[in-house]
Amino acid sequence: MRSINNAVFLICITTLIVCCDSPTPKSKKETTSQEAPKGMVLIPEGSFMMGSSDSQARPDESPVHEVKVDGFWIDQTEVTNAQFAAFVEATGYVTTAEKPVDWEEMKKQLPPDTPKPHDSLLQASSLTFKTTNGPVDLNNYAAWWEWKPKASWQQPRGKGSSIEGKEDHPVVHVSWDDANAYAKWAGKRLPTEAEWEWAARGGLKDKKYPWGDEDINSGRVKANSWEGSFPYDNTNKDLFFYSAPVKSFEANGYGLYDMAGNVWEWCSDWYHYDYYKTLEGKTTSNPQGPDGSYDPYNPYIAQKIIRGGSFLCNDTYCSGYRVASKMKSSPDTGSQHTGFRCVKEL
Repeated sequence: MRSINNAVFLICITTLIVCCDSPTPKSKKETTSQEAPKGMVLIPEGSFMMGSSDSQARPDESPVHEVKVDGFWIDQTEVTNAQFAAFVEATGYVTTAEKPVDWEEMKKQLPPDTPKPHDSLLQASSLTFKTTNGPVDLNNYAAWWEWKPKASWQQPRGKGSSIEGKEDHPVVHVSWDDANAYAKWAGKRLPTEAEWEWAARGGLKDKKYPWGDEDINSGRVKANSWEGSFPYDNTNKDLFFYSAPVKSFEANGYGLYDMAGNVWEWCSDWYHYDYYKTLEGKTTSNPQGPDGSYDPYNPYIAQKIIRGGSFLCNDTYCSGYRVASKMKSSPDTGSQHTGFRCVKEL
């Protein structure tokens, strides 16, 4: 039975980690005359080449294609623990990680005849990071992730841990469903993938990172990422092993913080491995993403896009802090390195 449980655990790790009408465009004069909502920054309308074809790009980042985006407001920072706590206090909301896993729902996302795992793997829990004792196969995510009972946004490292003193850190262990619920409560929504990338670029054209093309490990510290040999040796040049308080690093050209590193950020779009191919050779205005999700490596799992990289990203296996980089995860899953920020219509 233990071997069966381990098999299911590996399936879960692999699948969950590896991972309307458009508004009428408004003039720049109109958009800049509005008073900014608290904590939000105006992103102007514009067009850009979305995606990447450089040596670090993954297949789902290409082909590069032109996108036009209307102006919008976006949170200057990732949603913090304090902000999420206000939402929970006002609504009584219970996050996905704080609820036991519904096996009947979960097995719909797994290969037929997958045996039910032990009840210990179905209790309220979330994915937490653990360092390894040395080099490991970087395709084996289970080497550095574990399901930690009671891990949640309030106890990010499991039972007994706390967010006390970390009110200004980004909230983590939030699923897409949790992030979407917060956004609706706040009168906002999650950004589309196109909006997110346009904002992350900060007004720079065809650059690799929010700050330009300089390598993340060169010069000044630019973001909260993994420095050293992942996942066993972090030199902590950026001074943070896990998440950092928002605004700990320099903002991009639009005044946005942590568009690279710190925590991955949920987007509204479904993930489809070859969606960009449907946009090749044309200009698309305000793309909303594919109608559904498909990943040939995880065909049973519907997944949403996450952007921006996290404190665990390192060039040896992730490079998620590139503006075109993306990963994906099932919408009912949270983890220790995933959070979000919101946008608002003009």
